[in-house]
Amino acid sequence: MKIFKIVGFLFFICFTKNIFGFPIPKHFCCGKPLANQAPILTATGNQFYCPTLPLNIVTDFNIFDPDDIGIDFLYIQISSGYVFGQDTLTLTGNHPTILSSWDATNGKMTLTGNGSQATYTALIAAVKAITFLNNTTSPSGNRKFSITIDQANYLPSNGHYYKFIPTVGITWKDAKIAAQNSTYYGLQGYLATITSSDEAQLAGTQSAGAGWIGGSDEVTEGLWQWMTGPETGQNFGYTNWNTGEPNQAGDEDYAHITAAGVGILGSWNDLSNTGSSSGNYQPKGFIAEYGGMPGDPLIQISAFATIMMPEITSFIVAKNCGSGSVTLQATANTGQVNWYAAATGGNLLSSSTTFQTPILNTTTTFFAVAHQVGCADINRIVVTATITEIPIVTVNSIYSKCENIAASIVASTTIGVISWFDSATATTPIFAGNVFDIPNVTQNTIFYIQAINNGCLSAKAAIQVNFFSSPKAQDEVLKLCPKEKVFLNAENPNMSYLWNTGAITESIESDGLLTTYSVLITNANNCSVSKNFSLQYQIVPKIEGVFIDGNTATIKTQNTGDFEYSIDGTTYQDSNIFYFSEGGDFTAFVRDKTQCRFDKMKFSIIKFQEFFSPNNDSYNDLWQVRGMAQNPKFEVSVFDRFGRLIIFLNAKKTDWDGTLNGKTLPADDYWYVCTLDNNQVLKGHFSLKR
Repeated sequence: MKIFKIVGFLFFICFTKNIFGFPIPKHFCCGKPLANQAPILTATGNQFYCPTLPLNIVTDFNIFDPDDIGIDFLYIQISSGYVFGQDTLTLTGNHPTILSSWDATNGKMTLTGNGSQATYTALIAAVKAITFLNNTTSPSGNRKFSITIDQANYLPSNGHYYKFIPTVGITWKDAKIAAQNSTYYGLQGYLATITSSDEAQLAGTQSAGAGWIGGSDEVTEGLWQWMTGPETGQNFGYTNWNTGEPNQAGDEDYAHITAAGVGILGSWNDLSNTGSSSGNYQPKGFIAEYGGMPGDPLIQISAFATIMMPEITSFIVAKNCGSGSVTLQATANTGQVNWYAAATGGNLLSSSTTFQTPILNTTTTFFAVAHQVGCADINRIVVTATITEIPIVTVNSIYSKCENIAASIVASTTIGVISWFDSATATTPIFAGNVFDIPNVTQNTIFYIQAINNGCLSAKAAIQVNFFSSPKAQDEVLKLCPKEKVFLNAENPNMSYLWNTGAITESIESDGLLTTYSVLITNANNCSVSKNFSLQYQIVPKIEGVFIDGNTATIKTQNTGDFEYSIDGTTYQDSNIFYFSEGGDFTAFVRDKTQCRFDKMKFSIIKFQEFFSPNNDSYNDLWQVRGMAQNPKFEVSVFDRFGRLIIFLNAKKTDWDGTLNGKTLPADDYWYVCTLDNNQVLKGHFSLKR
């Protein structure tokens, strides 16, 4: 009975709901309780925008909710392509139950009920009445509009949601845990991972606040990785660092969206885990991202629509070598391209992606615009038809080239750069420039010349280079005696000659004074060669002296020249140093190598015998002092080991036979003291052997 009464009461409530209009939840009127379901939002309206004119952001919009008739808030945001200061959303028409507010910083409009919860019916009508306006005449890019029931920013390109959660002073590590512990309509949260410029703008520039994101280089210093969400472990691909960041100023290993007013809006900086205790580098919260995690449910609490700016997406400028018609091409995202001759106004020339210009004599500017039906063609871009002048080359067609004689071909062009080729079909030049140095060819050769001006070529012209042999000549160096005259011969008969003396004969006689002569020899093909003569008049040598050092004699001259030396007058050598094994009297000779003159000087090598053996075998029987011819007053005293004077030698008596007063002295060492003419004293000893 009690169960029946309860069921009957519930039936009465459900029944009276329709009578009195009480908003009784549906789960009271069904066979079993139902969970509250999230609404499903749908929108259509990919449209092209007419510059300077407002356009509804959607062509259709709907909210489906099986268990509610309204919500407290609805958010419409320009989630992609938003340009602050240019783009505006406006609610048009009469909507008495709806209040709207526009947040220019975040590019977001909020719709709420006027005093009570906004009904879906009123919200649907309001969304359809919202218009977009860009206040410039040349907007670019696309605008994507997200419509969602919650304040989280929605990015249509990846279907993710972003919320700034304010928590002043929270650390990065605590923010990471807090984000992971949060959910959004069943979607798993994580610190935001920002991998594109659209995402950076929505989650940074257009975010309600700045704070932690999920990047760090705590694993490897300088290697920034995403530490959260689906991108965990991935290196940064896209970055949006502020100027001078990351700077690792104090073990800063964690990514943070920079506070407003510090450098680039919405950019990143690196902070330590705690950040600063106050100011611009104190963490104010974190950006939580939802979407893309394994096991996430499919939710449709957001819808989006796109407005596209009619744009020329690509164009091809073209040129023509000389006067003519030029084909210009452009592609538009609307499909239709209109062509004009002026930046504004003017007559329509063509409506096609390809435009064939009239005959042009000079470079001309045309304008292409992506045309949208019903829109003025005001956002025109420049497409240039370039008329490039064809070069005209001026050059002689025949040149002569003498063997081993440098020669050049000089050419000029009205414009551009001249290139030279070694064959008519060659495409790679061997030289570029107006003056071409002819290579050392050995036969008649044809070269080709062509000028290029910004890709436009002149006709390729042939130049005949005729090869001729040159006279053969070799310079001569002649060594002559002082004032000696000699005949100089050009040695190329039957040619023309011009000597530096003015003579024009094949040979001339030198005057014995000039040291250089030259002659220009020219053959019948006008090929010339110079022959040079160097006359080296020999210097008469003058001996300064012969300097003795032990067994060595060095002949020195008062002057220098191409001299040679001798000590016998027959055999000469280049060196002025002579070595002697025995003493004696000698004569030094010096002459120039042309044997014009010579000088001589006598000298002596004083040599004392180290031993002698007076045994009458004709070898070393006498102890002699040799080389005393230049010291005629020399004196030599010989002593035995007891200091007894044995013999006295001089110019009259120059040797000793080993006897004293007719008696043979014994084998022993004996000592000598020699006094030369210049009072120089020489001492030594020698051996008497038996």
